[in-house]
Amino acid sequence: MTNTVKKKSRNTTAKVKPSISVVSEPVQAIKTNADLVARREAAVARGVASAAPIFASHAENAELWDVEGNRFVDFAGGIAVLNTGHRHPKVIAAAKAQEDHYTHTSFQVVPYEPYVALAEKLNALAPGDHAKKSLLVTTGAEAVENAVKIARAATGRPGVIAFTGGYHGRTLLTLGMTGKISPYKKDVGPFPSDIFRAPFPSVRDGITVQDALTGLQNLFLTDAQPERVAAIIIEPVLGEGGYIPVPFEMLKALREICDTHGIMLIADEIQAGFGRTGTWFAIEHSGVVPDLITVAKSMAGGYPIAGVIGRAEVMDAVIPGGLGGTYGGNPVACAAALAAIEAIEEEGLLARSTALGAYFRERFADIGARISPLRMWDIRGLGAMLAVEFVTDFETAKPDAALTKSVIAHALQRGLILLGCGMHGNALRIMVPLTASDEIIDEGLAIFEASLAAAIAEQHA
Repeated sequence: MTNTVKKKSRNTTAKVKPSISVVSEPVQAIKTNADLVARREAAVARGVASAAPIFASHAENAELWDVEGNRFVDFAGGIAVLNTGHRHPKVIAAAKAQEDHYTHTSFQVVPYEPYVALAEKLNALAPGDHAKKSLLVTTGAEAVENAVKIARAATGRPGVIAFTGGYHGRTLLTLGMTGKISPYKKDVGPFPSDIFRAPFPSVRDGITVQDALTGLQNLFLTDAQPERVAAIIIEPVLGEGGYIPVPFEMLKALREICDTHGIMLIADEIQAGFGRTGTWFAIEHSGVVPDLITVAKSMAGGYPIAGVIGRAEVMDAVIPGGLGGTYGGNPVACAAALAAIEAIEEEGLLARSTALGAYFRERFADIGARISPLRMWDIRGLGAMLAVEFVTDFETAKPDAALTKSVIAHALQRGLILLGCGMHGNALRIMVPLTASDEIIDEGLAIFEASLAAAIAEQHA
């Protein structure tokens, strides 16, 4: 790695009195990424992929060090989990304080205040002036499954409509809703019934909002009887699908369609929530109020927790005992989430997200104009939830996944962690902690620029 830092040497010889017999402890071999990769390949299921062949040693805010001492600027944030950065002091302190009291009772056996306090906070943050209630679980996919279950209980209907390019999880039910085959759905079907796919409005594919709405109406005529549809679920900004915001016109039309047919509108905010787009939830930009919101990722600054927020009468449709899970709403994660939300409020991270988004757009446009005027086809997103898309040429806009992959590899060699996304794998997404300093942001962008130049030169060699 070109960004290798010097590691402090340790004196392992203890000073002891001559009269005391001391057995020397064996010196542990320094771990290497290559050794750990070999152990991983032997012990971990192949289906669990890792984007980078490095192993974490420690991290702080928007920086990460591997086991060999190499330092990296982190623009991935654990897949949009670290809006408040690695090891935010307030989050760590809250989690440690909770650990001094209890780490688990199961809320369904002996309840505890942190769960209730977090539910109260989520209800207050979610859009809409109606009464709300929340359910806490552990993972994003679990939140989506429960949202569907709640919608089915509230409506007495089975059907769910999702959209092309949407990502909702890797369980069998959520894979049925996820609109991308590889790698998520490949070879693991069949998927549950009564799940239908509607077209997503896409400039790339020439699908207008009206085309998408016509497709939805055709779906009602051909496969999904609206009186049997419990919910329409949509990411206000596609995550794995390419960081493409849903046009506000589309969201408003979906709200009207749901109201007309008695369908629940679910906003999947798992990747877009908690300040990533400049508002608590991305759907707020449109003014649309959903019936249910799924949340996870940056809610707790790195601790595993997820949830469903919804209209009180809808959330109460499931009978007592019908919702929950042994680890759902873990007290340590609840304490961390409350602290992370407080940090977002106190540090003005919503405004910071908006400012970062504008700065990234400006810098990407400048870099693209100088380095790749015909290769960077699009810069898109909301707030600091941004992506850049690469193509082989600007006229045909043919996706260039090879260039994207090369940029990511060159960036890692230079000390920057990036992740791709998109239906064609040709977009780079930005998930840098909102707490990152201006200096770290500029360092990461300089590495990105050098990596893009190197990747293009490599293609032309």
